[in-house]
Amino acid sequence: MQYILSSQHRQVLGTFASSNTLVALDFDGTLAPIVRDRKRAAIPQSTRNLLTILAKLYPCVVISGRSRKDVRRRLGGIKIKEIVGNHGIEPWSASQAMEIAVRRWVPLLQDKLRQLRHAAIENKRFSVAIHYRDEPRKQQVRAAIAAAARELGAVRLVGGKQVLNILPAGAPHKGLALERALLKLRCTKAIYIGDDDTDEDVFALPSRGRFLTIRVGRSRGSLARYYIRSQGEIDRLIRRLVELRSASAGLASR
Repeated sequence: MQYILSSQHRQVLGTFASSNTLVALDFDGTLAPIVRDRKRAAIPQSTRNLLTILAKLYPCVVISGRSRKDVRRRLGGIKIKEIVGNHGIEPWSASQAMEIAVRRWVPLLQDKLRQLRHAAIENKRFSVAIHYRDEPRKQQVRAAIAAAARELGAVRLVGGKQVLNILPAGAPHKGLALERALLKLRCTKAIYIGDDDTDEDVFALPSRGRFLTIRVGRSRGSLARYYIRSQGEIDRLIRRLVELRSASAGLASR
């Protein structure tokens, strides 16, 4: 992985900034810092201001594991092109069958995992997230959650930071959602910024010059090509994208 904010990679960002490029971002850990209580996650005001400017210069999409409704509320009035929720299910692949399945899963999981005193089961309408940040024996708890999930039948498990997500089998992942967004918004390239294992489906997409993948936090096992050091650098990255786009537009108008 290479540090995208180094001077030697400014041209890489510049190439995408001067193209018909979609900018897609994860929410938790990317736009918003990770917090102990997920309900308190919020985009800092400085990032909100920069994202508002970014969304006027590029088609922007947020692709999150949260429900679409949840992300929309946290974005407030920031006008982006699309919100993709539930790890890629919403809005294009959501179905009543998925909703019914999730509604059936929740009480079954509550029963199977009742011995876990500090785990929280979150119904996200088209998927379920089980948060275990406050459980002391995390490895054992994660294994117990995975075993209970597999007893539900045809499911897909998506790991995350102190969370295990349960999706209907065959549900799309974030990589497929990004490709769909490219088609819908008629863009030829995409910059994707994410911080978690759930973003690896995007990082694994064959690039062919179309995708610029940036991970928040360096990770040896990640398939992302570039990284920023921490969530605290997201403002700097967005600011650079704004500067490069503005410079590109200025040159084009001469």
